[in-house]
Amino acid sequence: MKIFDVLLLVMVMFLIGNLIFISQHKHLLIILLSLEFMVLSIFLFMLFVMMYMYYNMYMLMVFLVFAVCEGALGLSILVSMIRTHGNDYFQSFNLL
Repeated sequence: MKIFDVLLLVMVMFLIGNLIFISQHKHLLIILLSLEFMVLSIFLFMLFVMMYMYYNMYMLMVFLVFAVCEGALGLSILVSMIRTHGNDYFQSFNLL
């Protein structure tokens, strides 16, 4: 597989994640999953670029640490929202 094919695949993955994030969904869990899908596509992009350029992979570990922290924060917001409101609908969640 050529590097161009892989980068095109990663770009399509990122665009699909963006389309799911932008579309009107009622549940917070679907939006969190689309964000994690976009993070996965960015990780794959960084992996193939760093492998192609023969860079060290330490930056990927830092990126994964931030991605895991972002996922844990999203899940904690989801759990607290379910405990306070009873569901994860955006319509029942008021920002004021």
